[in-house]
Formats: sequence, structure tokens, C-alpha cells
Amino acid sequence: MKTKSAPANTIIFDAECSLCNGVVGWLFTYAPATVFEFVPFQSPKGQQLLTDFGFATDALETVILIEADTVLTHSDGFLKIMAGIPRWKRVASLLALVPRLLRDGIYKIAARYRVQWFGKSGSCALSLGG
Repeated sequence: MKTKSAPANTIIFDAECSLCNGVVGWLFTYAPATVFEFVPFQSPKGQQLLTDFGFATDALETVILIEADTVLTHSDGFLKIMAGIPRWKRVASLLALVPRLLRDGIYKIAARYRVQWFGKSGSCALSLGG
């Protein structure tokens, strides 16, 4: 049996999504350098992590945050990522007060239409070597 393991605070994202790449760029600007590891789901490492944690490998409909053996997706994952940025921690705490059903509903609508609204990215914010 394969042991599930990933470096703490690993973010799996869609490297072909302009919105996702924009968020990763924003995180590079505001998050402390050592807080997150970014892994495109299209990369070999991303594919392995998706397999290890039981996610489909052909498409990604949510950001995935892996913290040791805990996996957070949808709005919970995004808010936990925001909370890792000191100047956005309070905003994340306030947004967490919104019921998850409503947060996830809004998140899923944005995820479904993200490529239509923001387009596909010609390049990833990171190298796909990881």
C-alpha cells in the first residue's frame, strides 16, 4: 500500500488556467517564500499526488491544499491558503464565517466558468518539471 505523503502546504493547481496562474502569481507576491510549494496538476509530481490522494488525474476542478495528511479543497482550501498570508489572515477568518454551502457554491460556479471568463494560459507560472 502506498503511503500518502506530500511536503506540508502543497498547493496543486491547474497550470493551464489563467485565473489559477494569476492566483499563484499573487501568492508569490504576498505569501512568505517558504509557506507553500506549488505543483501544477499536469506535472509528473502533480499526477502522482492526485493518484496518491484519490483524485482524478485528467482534470482539476478545485485547488487542492495538502497539509501533511490533511487535504482541503474548494473554499476551505482557498481560505486556508489565504490564512497562510499574514496580511490576508483576517479576511480569510471573516470569509470562513460564511456557511460552507454558500462558499462552495460560489467557488464551484467560478471553477466551472474560469476558463470561459479568464481564458487558458499559454504558459504556467512555474516550470512543469516538478
